[in-house]
Amino acid sequence: MDPRTIKLAQILVNYSTEIKPGDRVAIRGDIAAAPLLNEVLRYTLRAGGLPQMIIDSDEFMETLYTEAGPDQLKYVPPVEKIQNEESDVIIFARASENTRALTGVDPEKQAMHQSALRPFREARMNRSATGDLRWVLTQFPCSAYAQEADMSLEEFEDFVYHATFADQDDPVAHWLEIRDTQQRLVDWLKGKNRVEVRGPNIDLKLSIKGRTFINSAGKRNMPSGEIYTGPVENSVNGWVRFTYPAVREGREVEGVEFKFEDGRVVEAKAKKNAAYLQSQLDSDKGARYLGEFAVGTNYGIQRFTKNILFDEKIAGTIHLAVGAGYPDTGSKNRSAVHWDFICDMREDAEIEVDGELFYKNGDFVI
Repeated sequence: MDPRTIKLAQILVNYSTEIKPGDRVAIRGDIAAAPLLNEVLRYTLRAGGLPQMIIDSDEFMETLYTEAGPDQLKYVPPVEKIQNEESDVIIFARASENTRALTGVDPEKQAMHQSALRPFREARMNRSATGDLRWVLTQFPCSAYAQEADMSLEEFEDFVYHATFADQDDPVAHWLEIRDTQQRLVDWLKGKNRVEVRGPNIDLKLSIKGRTFINSAGKRNMPSGEIYTGPVENSVNGWVRFTYPAVREGREVEGVEFKFEDGRVVEAKAKKNAAYLQSQLDSDKGARYLGEFAVGTNYGIQRFTKNILFDEKIAGTIHLAVGAGYPDTGSKNRSAVHWDFICDMREDAEIEVDGELFYKNGDFVI
């Protein structure tokens, strides 16, 4: 066992979710993440938690989407209700054996199944916002992710464990330092209204009036390193061209551009998989509105990996998510979709908040 895997499990159990005796804990992940899942189980038991193991697989989902009829796609197993409505803690550990397993699946079938799951995911988000549920998502370094990132498995393992601080003697101390640094930014943003984002790839205006920025420092994502909010839904105007591909459900969409009017995506372009992009934006009413506006702050992640858990944290970038927002930010946008897109801000780019320069060329200036 790689000692860094053990350290990552300890971070997830003891820091990210702070499991206590008697907590009902759903431990959910892919088959390829079994080494990490087993260690999470071990430390959950040592913390006094009451675990339930749930195993996923992209290959299982491929079979579901290929073979299932409409009634089967709309069926939601009871485990989803138990996990999202009754658990005190959920720990997700992803590790795909084939990142393109769902590439050939009918997008309408995917949308049908995601719509059926939507109430339970909203329950999770609402419980999380009130503090009734603690959850964290991580990814176990596996060959498929390494190939996507153009790395060897050993190189990708080093990347993941460095990004999570699992290669450090005291990972929690590092996450607390990030938390304190980001809290200053979040405090400065309280009570602000107008945000203007300008650069070679973006000219966007939006409002954050009455909204809350969240200090993400390893409690829900591991690794983390971002501050984010849900913009006022009808306030977004302008355009953005995303500088990295976006991968969702096994499909890579590249060269994406959005034009917003009164909050809604009124034009969407892509150089690759444009039809799939449109299908997701047409999934439901909320899918064309922004649920998240975020700034990446993790200076330990500087390399694009085609893995959104890491890529959205790249310091010097922002990311926008169409679809569902997080209730604890004040977002009212609801959707079965939550899809992040990344824009590089490291050259000739800036963010102004209420007319004051907040961020320039990938660095905060306040």
